[in-house]
Amino acid sequence: MDFNTIVEMITPEVHASLRRAVEIGKWADGVALTREQREQCLQAVIAWEARHLASEARTGYIDRGAKAEGELCATHDEEPAVIRIVRDSTGLG
Repeated sequence: MDFNTIVEMITPEVHASLRRAVEIGKWADGVALTREQREQCLQAVIAWEARHLASEARTGYIDRGAKAEGELCATHDEEPAVIRIVRDSTGLG
């Protein structure tokens, strides 16, 4: 059986279980996932989500927001503030 066939067989309940196992590094019975199991579970979770969830609901989604019409990005025209690091020569701080 190939990977795509397996992903298509995943139910929402199995997805939730796999996702939880990846998050905590253990199966539901408390047995730790091996590195290989964690990688394979994460691949299955991501593949399943790509097929069944909106991008906003997927693992790893980052909301980058949106600008209103005419809103500009911050500029970097200002000079950066100078930060001085002073070391305590007494060894107490």
